[in-house]
Amino acid sequence: MKLSEIKTHLKTLECIGFQLPNGHLVPKHFHVTEVGKVTKDYIDCGGKVRNEAVVSFQLWEENDYDHRLHPDKLLNIIEMSEKIFHFEDLEIEVEYQGKETIGKYNLDFDGVNFLLTSKITDCLAKDACIIPKEKPRIRISDRQNSCDPSSGCC
Repeated sequence: MKLSEIKTHLKTLECIGFQLPNGHLVPKHFHVTEVGKVTKDYIDCGGKVRNEAVVSFQLWEENDYDHRLHPDKLLNIIEMSEKIFHFEDLEIEVEYQGKETIGKYNLDFDGVNFLLTSKITDCLAKDACIIPKEKPRIRISDRQNSCDPSSGCC
């Protein structure tokens, strides 16, 4: 989800909910402790220089059960950040503390809640790395002690 999209959604909501990939909701007393731009300059395994930039939101929750972040307050935080940092309309990445480490998520919206969706890694230079294609699967006969020489199984 891009920054412009979350701003549009926030204008239509009465309350904010963030849903984790496992279906659980982030507790309603969460805070957005950071809104910032994260840039990454790197070289992939094929030697190509790459650049990425995202707007990062950090969600945090503690024992402040009376706290509720309203959509207009988050919209104000985003707009203040845009004025200071001159954000482009970038994709949003959300950081949230898991049990063992901080998780990073993409963001989507289902009409009610913002969905924290799993991020995945991938080889960006498959042509340079010559990743082997999946080997063809051979169907083995249900008969255990016989093998037809023309079947490809022996």
